[in-house]
Amino acid sequence: MSASPGIVVWLTGLPQSGKSTLARRVQDRLAPRRACVLLDSDEVRAAIGAGGYGAGDRDAFYGLLASLAGLLARQGHAVLVAATAPRRGYRAAARAAAPRFVEVWVTTPLAACEARDTKGLYASARRGEAPELPGLGAAYEPPEAPEVVADGGLDDGAAQAIAQAIEQAAER
Repeated sequence: MSASPGIVVWLTGLPQSGKSTLARRVQDRLAPRRACVLLDSDEVRAAIGAGGYGAGDRDAFYGLLASLAGLLARQGHAVLVAATAPRRGYRAAARAAAPRFVEVWVTTPLAACEARDTKGLYASARRGEAPELPGLGAAYEPPEAPEVVADGGLDDGAAQAIAQAIEQAAER
């Protein structure tokens, strides 16, 4: 076990807001000095076979993701979680499970998320095929007091602030 507890950095925002892009940029920025575990929600869903997006499916998935991130952080890892987690309660549970926690709100307007949607999520939701998409058919509850606010996934200032929070956690 590491001498110092790790940290969970949860990047939240609408689907296609740039959460994964920003997380990878932070990971790359820290790579020479500190390894970071990246838990991208799409990749974790695929790895564990979590396919549903109904309320119960989301509750189970985000509970698992929060527990996994907290476990890794308690073992001394810096954990970047790129996951919508549309309800504040999901992120509050993740905060409670982590030794240190930073919430990052990736604030990309809905129109911009929809315009760059390579997965076709928004088109599917607009056709009524994905009624649970946060921001359209399902509510997205933005953070009330995030530690970092990022203007999309390419926000260098936010990437630097996140990297600093991770480095400061390692020094404690």
